[in-house]
Amino acid sequence: MRRINKVWSVMLAALLGLSAFTAFAAMEQASTPASEKAGKPLTPNKKCTKCHADDDDDEQIWEYEDGTTKFIYVDPDKFENSVHGKQYCVGCHTNVTLKKGEHDERLPITVGCVQCHQENLEEQKDSPDPKYKRLKVVLEQVDSYMHSVHARPSLADQSRTNAACHDCHEPHNIGTLGSEQRAEHRLQNPEVCGKCHEEQKQAYLTSIHGQEVMEKKNSDAAVCSDCHTTHNIESPEADSMKLTITQNCGSCHEESQKTYLSSYHGQVNRLGYTNTAKCYDCHGGHELKKIDDPASSIHLDNRLETCQQCHEDAPEGFLGFHAHGNADDFERYPGIWITAKFMEALIIGVFLFFWTHVLFWFYREFRDRQQGKGYIPPAGEETVYFRRFSVAWRIIHLLFAMSTMTLVLTGSTLLFSHTDWAPFVIGLLGGPQIEAIIHRTAATIWLTVFLVHVAIAGYTVFISERKTFRWFGPTSMIPNWQDWHDLKAMFRWFFGKAERPSFDRWSYWQKFDYWAPFWGAAVIGLSGLMLFLPTKTAIILPGFVFNIATIIHAEEALLATIFLFSVHFFNAHFRPDKFPMSTSIFTGAVPLDEFKHEHKREYERLEASGELEKYLVNKPSKGMQRGSNIIGAILIFFGLTLLTLVAIGFATIT
Repeated sequence: MRRINKVWSVMLAALLGLSAFTAFAAMEQASTPASEKAGKPLTPNKKCTKCHADDDDDEQIWEYEDGTTKFIYVDPDKFENSVHGKQYCVGCHTNVTLKKGEHDERLPITVGCVQCHQENLEEQKDSPDPKYKRLKVVLEQVDSYMHSVHARPSLADQSRTNAACHDCHEPHNIGTLGSEQRAEHRLQNPEVCGKCHEEQKQAYLTSIHGQEVMEKKNSDAAVCSDCHTTHNIESPEADSMKLTITQNCGSCHEESQKTYLSSYHGQVNRLGYTNTAKCYDCHGGHELKKIDDPASSIHLDNRLETCQQCHEDAPEGFLGFHAHGNADDFERYPGIWITAKFMEALIIGVFLFFWTHVLFWFYREFRDRQQGKGYIPPAGEETVYFRRFSVAWRIIHLLFAMSTMTLVLTGSTLLFSHTDWAPFVIGLLGGPQIEAIIHRTAATIWLTVFLVHVAIAGYTVFISERKTFRWFGPTSMIPNWQDWHDLKAMFRWFFGKAERPSFDRWSYWQKFDYWAPFWGAAVIGLSGLMLFLPTKTAIILPGFVFNIATIIHAEEALLATIFLFSVHFFNAHFRPDKFPMSTSIFTGAVPLDEFKHEHKREYERLEASGELEKYLVNKPSKGMQRGSNIIGAILIFFGLTLLTLVAIGFATIT
């Protein structure tokens, strides 16, 4: 029995040993070269280093029969400390075998970087060992490389690519992340790229970036791959590369990129287009200099010439423009800061009052309707209507609405270029250049309609009704003391301290809505015209007015947009007495009972003067009513959509 137990013990020990050996061999196979996996005889590394790592000759140059030479020295210490240090030489150089340990002929390059990394990732994808996690990143970089300009056939020699892995990476000295070898490789990046791009390298060496890297050995300064990327490199003439380079500038120059992206140049660029100035268009590319360097393209003596590359007729006034003006920096840009703070205060003040007005109004009108005090349409169809708006007013309103919405859509697409919806919209519009044409066309229509209205109003006041018109009378749009009394009465009603006030032809909020376009035409129109004609503007005004005009144009337009599609929509359509919408501005008429409820003082005044009859009309036809409902619904839908897009833009600003 003891003998049997002893035999079984020996056999069990042998079996365990065999299992351990098998497991170890399997683990080793996972990281061994392909040649070993295939069962091929391996040439030991020391046999290679006899020639390729001769300590007596670390500048070994091998000369071939055809007269060409090749540097064949490999530093064994650097190789052993690299990511490939535990690999066999012949794992990559598969055409060198034991029988060809010494070779006199040039051997074709057979290193298969991609295949090796792919096989290792497939075998180790579930491994918990962190050293294998980097393989996935490497293969992602390989995929990027395969789509890059470097992977395409060379124009000089179609049998090879423009650049292979080993042309850029020193295969015997690839360091791990954070290693000293990585830092050395980074500092060598300009020299590596310069082997093919000699002209660009020479320009780079004269730049502030090149001096920091090559002379001061500052590995934090920009090298070629920081701007052009490492593996996904395209031709610098390709739009994708122009966008990438501009974006990469922000990796180091975050504040400058932020101010650039707030400008028209940057907004267009962020939308994916390259027809506006990019960082290197102004600052230079490989030869970039400090701003105080006389050779710099943005030095004060050279800046105008740089601007004239795009703005051919740019006058000296352009020099006053702050390309990176920061509205938060009072010390450097006081004018910009003051303008921005004024517009912020104006916006906050306007909406603090009117949104409060909306909330109180909604609450009181809702409560009145619950208590049976609100306007309730009479049973049956009303046949008598009051004509509120002439045909001219209705056409003007429709053209105003359509052109305003077009302006909001085209303008906010640029202003909120950081949003997900903006690139989609700009694509639908045909790109920023077509968008600019649409925007300016809509602005021209808006301004033309505005001037036509002013002409009609002027004719009415000074000619047709010159004898009867009263500047501060009940039919005048000019604010008067009665409006102040009406406002106070409205708030008393809000708080339940008085009955709902009655109004004459125009209420105070309707007058505000009326006069707002006059302010908009002056402020938005003038600032927009300045931005549209920069070379003309800069002849008579200093360049910093473009910074101020940009702020005013955008902020005032946003104020108008949010006011129209929130406050005005509520006043006209969404309050309980009007919901879901009023069509009077499209039909021109309102039911007489509703008119009595809304404008009781006007009704009583017209009835007392005997003029009421001339304003009474029949109910709009079914076709007119149906068309008005459709137009109204479409405009409200687009207005709320624009309001939503603007809200998303505000919410996602960083």
